[in-house]
Amino acid sequence: MRRWKRKRLKSSWKAPDPVAKQLSTEKMRSAQGAKLSEALRFIVTGGVCFAVEFVCLVILRDRIGLDTLIATPIAFLISVVLNYLLCVKWVFKGVGKQKSSAQAGFLLTSIMGLLLNEGLMLLFRVLFGEDQAVVTVFSFTVTMYMVNKVLATLLVMVWNYFTKRYILRKNT
Repeated sequence: MRRWKRKRLKSSWKAPDPVAKQLSTEKMRSAQGAKLSEALRFIVTGGVCFAVEFVCLVILRDRIGLDTLIATPIAFLISVVLNYLLCVKWVFKGVGKQKSSAQAGFLLTSIMGLLLNEGLMLLFRVLFGEDQAVVTVFSFTVTMYMVNKVLATLLVMVWNYFTKRYILRKNT
């Protein structure tokens, strides 16, 4: 009598491996943590760059006497150089050795940010004015152009994060 051997059918379906599932979950959490860390570094960088830009704007306008619409792009450009250096070295780690297309993209988004910033400052100047005192704190008077700058910066910040992240990540 012949024995019939059963052949085991190999199936492509496998039961989920709990170790692999845990590793996958850990990778996902790690990626989320990395994005959060990156966003926090971007916020800190933005705060530092805003402070530099704001101080430059106040000095150029109030101490040197330039018009707001002339002082704004000068202060903005100083801030952009600092922002670029911090983004490449600290915020978006691993993009230090960029292609020239990434550098050109960063420059292009910065120019567009400058135009957006200048347009918003002009719009806010027309809508809200710029020389009215808003509040005085310890002999420092906050005028409307300063409030306008804060509003413009908040709007341009959103533009900067998404465009620069896209450009720097895409070209590495």
